[in-house]
Amino acid sequence: MSIASIILIIIIALFAGMEGILDEFQFHQPLVACTLIGLVTGHLTEGIILGGSLQMIALGWANIGAAVAPDAALASVASAIIMVLGLKGGTTDVQTAISTSIAVAIPLSVAGLFLTMICRTITIPMVHFMDRAAEKGNIRSIERWQILAILLQGVRIAIPAAALCIVPASVVTNALNQMPAWLANGMAIGGGMVAAVGYAMVINMMSTKETWPFFALGFVLAAIGQLTLIALGIIGISLAIIYLGLKGNGGNNGVGGIGSGDPLGDILNDY
Repeated sequence: MSIASIILIIIIALFAGMEGILDEFQFHQPLVACTLIGLVTGHLTEGIILGGSLQMIALGWANIGAAVAPDAALASVASAIIMVLGLKGGTTDVQTAISTSIAVAIPLSVAGLFLTMICRTITIPMVHFMDRAAEKGNIRSIERWQILAILLQGVRIAIPAAALCIVPASVVTNALNQMPAWLANGMAIGGGMVAAVGYAMVINMMSTKETWPFFALGFVLAAIGQLTLIALGIIGISLAIIYLGLKGNGGNNGVGGIGSGDPLGDILNDY
């Protein structure tokens, strides 16, 4: 891997780590981080495939109260680097590299929780420094400590990323090539199941009697081989526009204005 690629990967990892806390530009999301790393290393297509697969898993991750979700930033960056290193040797099957990277993403996300716990522990004294600066009215000092705390979150991803980039590509390629077929196939199946579980978690959070018909219709349409992703997206947007139009007009044309304002919901209630 070239020096320029390593520097760009470290920069992406730094932003991904900070975005795991800021959550503003979504650099920590797998689809963004993996795509960017694939772009700077010359494996854009593979990066998009890996990012899309991991994004299906991360859709179900969310911080709820004191429960912190697995670290998507480290999982995205580290798994993308492992995939790139596996492909750099030129002898690793693309599907094997992607499947293996998906399989290692989950334990990497758990390791990221440990790293973020260390960073949050280190930032506790920083909060007290900021309190003292606030008592003195020193706004500039508060800003410096805040920037340092955010950078610390970025460094926790940048350091592991730099360490992985130093590993020779031949080492990763040989390790992937020496994997027995049953293990490689198992990782491929396991990676697909994990993505399905992540999507199921999202459906479980979104599922209502109004949305289930759209889910069922989407699965049926997805089974039609002639429909591309663009076609499915257009169908989904069209259904959403139709639904919003019906919902906005619901109750206006009803007898005496009786209705909940959700015609699809009223029909399902009748059944």
